[in-house]
Amino acid sequence: MLEEKLSRLPSAPGVYFFKDNGGDIIYVGKAVSLKNRVRSYYHAGAGHSPKVRSLVERAVDFEYIVTDNEVEALILESNLIKERRPRYNILLKDDKSYPYLKISLKEDFPRIQVTRNFVRDGSVYFGPYTQVGAIQDTLSMIRKLFKFRTCNQKITEVDSGFGKASRTNRPCLNHHLNQCLAPCSGLVTQAEYMAMIQEVCLFMEGRQEDVVKRISLRMDEASRKLDFEKAARFRDQIKSIELVIEKQKVILKNPGNLDIVAVAAGQGLCCAMVFYMRSGKLIGREHFLLRNTEDIASAEIVTAFIKQYYINVDFVPEKILLSRVMEEEKKVIADWLSRKRGGKVNIYTPRRGENKRLIEMVEKNALLALREAEITMQKKQLDDQALEELRRELGLQKTLARLECYDISNNQGSENVASMAVFDQGRISPDDYRRFKIRTVEGPNDYACLQETLTRRFMRGREEKELINSGRLSTKKAGFHRLPDLIIIDGGAGQLSCVRQVMRQTGFDYIPACSIAKGEEVIYLEERDEPLRLPSNSPALQLVQRLRDEAHRFALAYHRKLHTSNSLSSVLNEIKGIGKVRQRALLTAFPSLAAISKATLDDLTEVPGMTLPAAQEVYNFFH
Repeated sequence: MLEEKLSRLPSAPGVYFFKDNGGDIIYVGKAVSLKNRVRSYYHAGAGHSPKVRSLVERAVDFEYIVTDNEVEALILESNLIKERRPRYNILLKDDKSYPYLKISLKEDFPRIQVTRNFVRDGSVYFGPYTQVGAIQDTLSMIRKLFKFRTCNQKITEVDSGFGKASRTNRPCLNHHLNQCLAPCSGLVTQAEYMAMIQEVCLFMEGRQEDVVKRISLRMDEASRKLDFEKAARFRDQIKSIELVIEKQKVILKNPGNLDIVAVAAGQGLCCAMVFYMRSGKLIGREHFLLRNTEDIASAEIVTAFIKQYYINVDFVPEKILLSRVMEEEKKVIADWLSRKRGGKVNIYTPRRGENKRLIEMVEKNALLALREAEITMQKKQLDDQALEELRRELGLQKTLARLECYDISNNQGSENVASMAVFDQGRISPDDYRRFKIRTVEGPNDYACLQETLTRRFMRGREEKELINSGRLSTKKAGFHRLPDLIIIDGGAGQLSCVRQVMRQTGFDYIPACSIAKGEEVIYLEERDEPLRLPSNSPALQLVQRLRDEAHRFALAYHRKLHTSNSLSSVLNEIKGIGKVRQRALLTAFPSLAAISKATLDDLTEVPGMTLPAAQEVYNFFH
C-alpha cells in the first residue's frame, strides 16, 4: 500500500503527515515537492538519524495536503503541529498554557485582559508570556499610564451625545480614583476612548515616542481651549511614559524594531530565548522550552521554533536576528512573515559586529534559563521518586499526588489552633494551606482538637463538592473540594487513631492516613502493630518530615498571631471608648502595641472609625 501511495505522490508543494498503527499523527512536515520529500524517508542509503529511523519504523501510513505554494504549506504545517502535537516534531513545551495580553478591539469600548485562549476574533494579542508575573507587571504598568476600563459591564447604545454608553450607570470607584474614563456612564466619547486604546497598542509595540507625540498634540489642543485641568492630566501622563522610556536600556546605535532569537540545547530539553528590541531599546524577553530535540541540529531547532512561535504573534518586526537557521527554509519563512506583517521582513544570521554580540548575549541568557529549567526538572524527578517510594512503603495502590498534614498548637490549652499544610506533586502548595481556630475544645486536648479539625475539613469538602456540582460555587472560590490522596498527622498512634475514627464517621475512611512521631521519626499506620522505620536518608521519610515541619510552622505562626492580638486587645480593653471594632482598626493600622503607644494624635485620628475624642483617649492612656 505504501509503495503504491509513494508512486502517486505529486511534485507539488504541500504538507505531509505520518500515522502510526493507531491512526494517530506522529509527525508533520512540509515540502516544496511532496514526491521528493516523502520518498526520501524510504531511501535505504539516505543515512537518516536515529530519530528519523524510529519514525519510519513506527509509521504505517501517511497522508498529504497539496497547497498553492511553500508559504501556505509552512502556515498549514505550523497550525497542524500546534493542534495535533505529534510526538516526533519539535514542540513548544506546554505552549497552550502560555498567557497573552488581549485587547478586545471588536468591542465598542475595548477591554485589556489576560487570556490563555488565542482566538482569531479580531482582537489584538501581545505575547505569549512564559511567566504570569511578567504579564501581570506589564498589565499593572499600562493601567497606571492609560485609563481603560477593567469591568465586564455591557455598554448599551443610547442617544447620549457621547457615543455608545449607558446613562443609567453611575461611575464606579475606578473612575473616582482617576483610573478609568467611565465609558459605561457616557463620560467619554467612543472616538476618544479608541484613541487611547490605539496608544496602548503603540506602547505595547515599543513605539513609546509615537505615543508621547500623540498625547502632546492633545495636551496642546486642551491648552488652546483653556482646559488647563485636562492639559495637566496629559502632561502627567507624558511624564509617566517618559519615565518608563528612561528605565529601558538602549543598546542599539540605530533605532529600529527587531527580535533576537537564540537557543541553548541540553539533554532532552532545549531553551529558545527571544529578546524584543523596539525603537532601539530592549523592552523585554521571553524564553520557551522545547521538547523532542534529541539529535537535532541547532539550525533545525531554531527553524522549528520560529515557525511555531510566530504563528500566534500579532506584531512582527521588520528585522529578526537568528543564531542559526536552515538556509533552505530562510526565504520561505521571510516571505511568510512579510505577508503576516504587511511589509518586508529581513532575517539575518550575523557573523560579526554589534548584531553578533547581541546574539551571543541572548545565547548566554538562553543557557542560564536552560540550566534553571534542568534543575527544576531534576527536583521534580526527585519529588516523584520520593512519592513513589512513600506509596510503596505504605503499601498503597493509588499514585500519590496531594498530601495533607495536620498539626495542633496551643498555649497550655488556651487559644487552640490547627493547621493544614499541603504538598501537591511533592512540592509545597501554599495557596491550599488552611488554618482552623478550634471552637469546641477547652483545655489541652490534642485528640479532640484533631477530631474537630478533620470533621470540619471533610464536611466542608462535601458541601463544596455539592455546590460545585450544582453550579452554585466555582472551583476558584472553593478551598476544600479537592480531597487528599494521603493524610499525615503530626503525632503518634493515639493521634492517628482518633483521626481514623472521625474519617469513618464522616465516610472518608477510604482515604489512607498515617502519623509521624517527632523525635522517634517513625511512621504509624492503623493496620500495622509496629511503626514503620525508614532510614534517615530515605527520600520518602524526608518528604513526610518536610510536610510535617511545614504544618508545625504554619500552626505555630497562627497561634502566635492570635496570642499577640489577644494580648494587645486585653490592653486596649482598658481604654475608655475603644470597643472591638476600634481595637481591630488599631491593630490593623499599627504592627504592635509599642507602635500604638508612639503614635501621634494625628496618626490616631487617621485610623478608620476613630473620632477625635476616641483618639485623644488612646493618646492619653499611653502618655
